[in-house]
This record gives sequence, structure tokens and C-alpha cells, in this order.
Amino acid sequence: MRPIEQLLTQYAAYHRDRRNIATHFFGIPLIVFAIVLALAIVSFPVAGLAITPAALACVAAAAYYFRLDAAFGAAMAAVFFAMCAAASEATARLTDGGALALAAGLFVLGWALQFWGHRFEGMKPAFLDDAKQLLVGPLFVCAEVFFLFGAKPALRRYIEERVGPTVARRAPATAADTR
Repeated sequence: MRPIEQLLTQYAAYHRDRRNIATHFFGIPLIVFAIVLALAIVSFPVAGLAITPAALACVAAAAYYFRLDAAFGAAMAAVFFAMCAAASEATARLTDGGALALAAGLFVLGWALQFWGHRFEGMKPAFLDDAKQLLVGPLFVCAEVFFLFGAKPALRRYIEERVGPTVARRAPATAADTR
């Protein structure tokens, strides 16, 4: 089994209810953008260029995702580029305090959506069992977008054979399921 299959299958086990997945389509990008925006407030010059911690974090994350899967890595790099560009525009137009306030608001809204989705799911978020799942969340959303367009059918089949297909409403978890 490849690491991408293992990571996405483990994450998907906590995300089979379509309503939960829908909240993740909005919540996870909001959380990631909030982090990028907060990290874009500070910059330091390197060879005449202003480099931000946001750019460094996005390059590192894209490299990680690219190592797992080239197509997902390329898609994530494009999203990170757009987020860095949007954060650059926001920090140019807002005060540092305004940008941090916006980042904080988006971060809280993103997490509120996440936890609301997990109420539908009837399960706790995956990162509560494994903190590494915080890095898998954005990859999961990317994979779900690919699946919506019919891309990566073998990966989707692999995941669904192990944790089942997504459903309109997941049956409530029993006490035995949470042990």
C-alpha cells in the first residue's frame, strides 16, 4: 500500500457522510487560507525579494503533497499559489491588525464548519486520534474534487473498498464503534 492510499483511507474512515464532506469543502480551505494570511503578514528580504513564512510553508506543504502524488501535489501547489497571492493582496490593503483579525475570523469559521460537519457524521474529527491528519485534510478535499470529476478512480475504489462509499446520511455511531 502506498502512503497516499493509507493516509486518505484513514482520513476517509471519519468522513463518509456527504454533509460532513460538504462542510469540509468550505471549512478546510478557510482554515488553510487563515493560516496563510496570518503567515503572510511578516516578510524578510532575500536577494531583493520579500519572502514570507506563508510562501515557505506553502512550498513545503506542496512538496510534501507532491511526494505523495504528483497530480495532487500540482493541484495543491496551484491552490497554495492562489492563496499566497490573495494573502499578499489582503496584507497590502489591510493593517497588520486587520489582517490578523480577518485570519482569526476565517480560522474560527473554518473550525466551526468542521465541527458542525462532524455532528452530522456522528464521529470525532480524525486529528483527535492522529495529529498528522491535520495535513491530510487539505489533501482529502483535493482528492474529493478529483473524484467528483471522475479522476483517480482506482484510488477512490481502493478507499471505498476499505471504508465504504460516501452516504447521504451516516448511521449514528454506537458505543461499540467509538471504542
